[in-house]
Amino acid sequence: MQVKEEKSEENAVLTAPLSLDGSESDSDYRSPNIIHRILSLLGSLPPQFNIPKSQLQCYGESAYCINSNILSKCANEETPLNRFVSVVAWSISTLRPLPFGVAPYNPILGETHHVSRGSLNVLVEQVSHHPPVAALHATDEKDNIEIIWCQSPMPKFHGSHIETNVQGKRQLKLLDKKETYTMNSPNLVIRFLPLPGVEWLGNVRIRCEESGLEAELSYRGNSFWPRPSIHRSIKGKIVSATTLQTIYEINGHWDRSVMVKDVSTGKSRTIYDAKEALSGLKTPVVKDPKAVSPSESSVVWSEVSRAILEKRWDKAREAKSCIEERQREIGRERELKEEDWVPKYFSVIHSKESGWDCIPLPNNNIVPPAPILVNHFM
Repeated sequence: MQVKEEKSEENAVLTAPLSLDGSESDSDYRSPNIIHRILSLLGSLPPQFNIPKSQLQCYGESAYCINSNILSKCANEETPLNRFVSVVAWSISTLRPLPFGVAPYNPILGETHHVSRGSLNVLVEQVSHHPPVAALHATDEKDNIEIIWCQSPMPKFHGSHIETNVQGKRQLKLLDKKETYTMNSPNLVIRFLPLPGVEWLGNVRIRCEESGLEAELSYRGNSFWPRPSIHRSIKGKIVSATTLQTIYEINGHWDRSVMVKDVSTGKSRTIYDAKEALSGLKTPVVKDPKAVSPSESSVVWSEVSRAILEKRWDKAREAKSCIEERQREIGRERELKEEDWVPKYFSVIHSKESGWDCIPLPNNNIVPPAPILVNHFM
């Protein structure tokens, strides 16, 4: 969708981040009934089933919407082990509860999202549409941190549930410590029966080659009947890759609190408090309207979001159809000209062996401050 730059100020529509209960703090967007919610997951979504924001914004929020100073702590802990524990906590903090039966917009090709929180600058770009691939680059010059993520969701229908394997590499670099932490994402599972819900499930591995430390995390959920002890729980351990010795045991719930237990002393401590980290998150605001890009998510989808917020469903449907049809038209034009899409900020690599990898272009080593800001901490 081509949006004139001078209209960015009036068009940008920003909404509250997802909260701990899986809704947005300003409004609760839910489809009309349970049958409609299930059907909405099996086809193209009308606006009644959308939350008023793009998936690209949700992706960015997982990096910049947090009240705790976890990311800074990763960089400033004195020992490699303490830094590794903080990275584990930060990785857990990137998960958000999602509402059942409604979903964000599917980003258009070339869509971007650029937000700053304090000294952390985050830039996300939709670098592929079929298959969908999003790339995230964030830098914090104050704490000498760089984050590079590549995300490609691959859903499969299994009758009673849809399981989305979130492919792609995630890296957190502590530049002055010369440490790189690699990790993957758990799978997103939308369950219909016996009780509908959305869960993050599966195994996550976090590794720092420089320190020789590894974490193995297992995200678990209800398999049939609700069990509070299992729902959204995490079990795992931190080990030395060289000796295979377990240093810490990890236990808790990613939407409540997570603790580590020192196996040598038996002492436990809390490393992550979800309520503290994710409650009362602030909605980003436009501070420099003239600098907002026409490809910015909150501009691209502004008419749709505004209509959803006002519950003008015919208008929302019309605006969404215009965006989707324009993208199909651009795709046909590109195909006729035999032109390949080239991302603006990333190079994208894919192989059967290593999957998706997104690398910031050489002239984009540092993410600049954004025209959209979110309050640093509460």
